[in-house]
Amino acid sequence: MGKPDRLIRIAVAVVLLLALWMDLFPAKLNLLILIITSIFTLTSLVSFCPLYRIFGWNTTKNKD
Repeated sequence: MGKPDRLIRIAVAVVLLLALWMDLFPAKLNLLILIITSIFTLTSLVSFCPLYRIFGWNTTKNKD
C-alpha cells in the first residue's frame, strides 16, 4: 500500500469519526461506521490491505 493510499484512508477515517462524534449518522449505522474507520486505520498503519492482495492491486511505486 502506497503512502498516498494510506494518507487517504487515515483522512477518511478521521472524517468519519468526526461525523460520528457530531452524531450525523443514524444510530443504527454507528457500529458499522466505527468498524469501517477501524479497518481503514489498521490497514493504513500496517500498510497492508487483504482486498488488494485478493484482487492483485498494488499502490506502491515500483523501483525500476
